[in-house]
Amino acid sequence: MTARILLVDDSEGGRRVLEAKLTSEYYQVATAANGPEALALAATNHPDIILLDVVMPGMDGLDVCRALKADPELRHIPVVLITAHDSQDLRIAGLEAGADEFLSKPIDDVMLFARLRSLTRLKVMVDELQEREETGRRMGMAPMPANRLGAGGGRVLVADGDPAVAAALAEDLASEHRPVVETDPEQALISARGPIDLAVINVSSGAFDGLRLVAGLRAGAHSRQVPILAVADFEDRPRLLKALDLGVNDLISWPVDPLELRVRARTLIRRKRYADHLRDTVAQSMELAVTDQLTGLNNRRYMMGQLDLLLERSAAGGPPTSVVMLDIDHFKRVNDTLGHSQGDEVLREVAVRLASSVRAVDLPCRYGGEEFAVVMPATRLSDAVRIAERIRRAMAGEAFFVGDREMPVTVSLGVSASEGTEDRPESLLRRADEALYEAKAAGRNQVVVRTPRA
Repeated sequence: MTARILLVDDSEGGRRVLEAKLTSEYYQVATAANGPEALALAATNHPDIILLDVVMPGMDGLDVCRALKADPELRHIPVVLITAHDSQDLRIAGLEAGADEFLSKPIDDVMLFARLRSLTRLKVMVDELQEREETGRRMGMAPMPANRLGAGGGRVLVADGDPAVAAALAEDLASEHRPVVETDPEQALISARGPIDLAVINVSSGAFDGLRLVAGLRAGAHSRQVPILAVADFEDRPRLLKALDLGVNDLISWPVDPLELRVRARTLIRRKRYADHLRDTVAQSMELAVTDQLTGLNNRRYMMGQLDLLLERSAAGGPPTSVVMLDIDHFKRVNDTLGHSQGDEVLREVAVRLASSVRAVDLPCRYGGEEFAVVMPATRLSDAVRIAERIRRAMAGEAFFVGDREMPVTVSLGVSASEGTEDRPESLLRRADEALYEAKAAGRNQVVVRTPRA
């Protein structure tokens, strides 16, 4: 998986060497020699990953990282800090500035490309979710306030075969988070089915196979999106690389520094909450696209798609599909007399009674204005007529309460069913609509049937 990388280093020689390595692995590379140039390129090119030297004259790498993370358009680009003077204090400062990872000079090529693959997967996922969120935003969905995305601690699964080590990790996390300790891999998988914000797994534990637990979490439907922070012996290169390949989100070396553990956990949980927010927004946008916002019923667009599928099955020898169209009688009088807000109350009550009168398999929809439709899978015409009559009685049987007044409301209904292999949604709906207008012409508050041969 390739990516667009912005390489920032004040040393021309260092830039050229690393650029050559990245280009040989088919990454697209842009370079910058200082902080301001890096910020300008990031704003115009929007790279997938930024490799950022820490020690630069003027604006150093930490300042650049803080500026990137303060920009709403750039804050989700993964940043890897590169330093020749690795220390615990520098790591903490970099993580608090928003960096995703550190690489020490001289750069280990295997670790470099392993981390790039991992961060590229993350960036692709976030980009896809952000694109879908933007679609929802154009449809009027309000984004979640940024201050809610990182608020509060999280529920953290701590998995280590050694109870003492697991307890020590949990104690380090307990000041900010709610740790759940598991020393058995199978029980850890069960715990991960609940609401978990982060899994901290010792993949170098001799008491159980931490890598198998990582694989199990990534394979589970309820746990594959949970971020994983792997505690690892950085001298055990094969295990380290295997952990990254299996989908570990971040690594921390053993023995663990408590402050670094808390900072990395905080970053991963904040990132997870943002991704969860994007997924929720996408789900809400999809629901908005198929739902009538006034009545809560499915809208015409959704109905047409479902009806098309059902008629294909009917044409292939499956059972018939029936449709009921209904229109509120004299609805214009309601709007003219009581106002549109009261008319909306009538529409909502009609939707409630309609949904309560049909079967669980039926699809009640708002067709438009004061017209509604019910799609009935695997339903003969005679059965559809009985259901339509039940709907009519549900509307006319009890008066509607609109505001502080009581008023009678009736509906006229037209019914039709598919027949043969020629029916399409338009022809079936047209017959039901013709029957509906016959019902209105005949005096309203009644059911009329239209067959294909009528």
